[in-house]
Amino acid sequence: MKIALIGYGKMGKMIEQIARERGHEIVSIIDIDNQEDFESEAFASADVAIEFTAPQAAYGNFLKCFAKGVKVVSGSTGWKKDHQADVERLIGEGNTLFWASNFSVGVAVFSAVNRYLAKIMNGFPQYDAHMEETHHIHKIDAPSGTAITLAEGILENLDRKTSWIKGEENKPYDPQTLRIDSLRRGEVPGIHTVRYDSEADCITITHDAHSRKGFALGAVLAAEYTKEHQGLLTIEDMFNF
Repeated sequence: MKIALIGYGKMGKMIEQIARERGHEIVSIIDIDNQEDFESEAFASADVAIEFTAPQAAYGNFLKCFAKGVKVVSGSTGWKKDHQADVERLIGEGNTLFWASNFSVGVAVFSAVNRYLAKIMNGFPQYDAHMEETHHIHKIDAPSGTAITLAEGILENLDRKTSWIKGEENKPYDPQTLRIDSLRRGEVPGIHTVRYDSEADCITITHDAHSRKGFALGAVLAAEYTKEHQGLLTIEDMFNF
């Protein structure tokens, strides 16, 4: 498979390594200093572009890919607020986007467990739910895209929570909101914890990433899946959850 990389930071370099190990060809690498390569024949030859950039750049990158008939796998977060409807329209015109806030296989399993647990806990109102996510100090967005996706999975299944809110220390919050506490520490790849707390006990589930390698492998697996499929694709589609 021919792959283009958009964004060549730590994640992009790891994706490149894993893609080559799996026998794929990297035909184009685009970063901030060579944006003109979107117009190159090499980029247009790609079966799939894997895009990990900043939220403000993601949607524009989608447009450039679609203009060349290149399918996209994206792990960029933050674009949905302003461009969800635009992307859905573009998908309706025959373009393909595989989007996930987190490509880790473990996180995909954790997300499925999270939704199922929320469905069970819907019948036990004595438990209050809240979340915590910890990442490295270089991560700008808070809560993380993964935390927001997990929160949405809870809100879909837990009637007593109607929205999520970013936690602030020593600040009271509406019990109908799901609080997400965001911590930034060292070089932590990512830890996500969901807690259901009552006077009697606490039920906790946690995903603790050991490195970025799981995210990079998942992105390459998503590219392999995307090459053979069409439309707006998700982790749930790929793993049939």
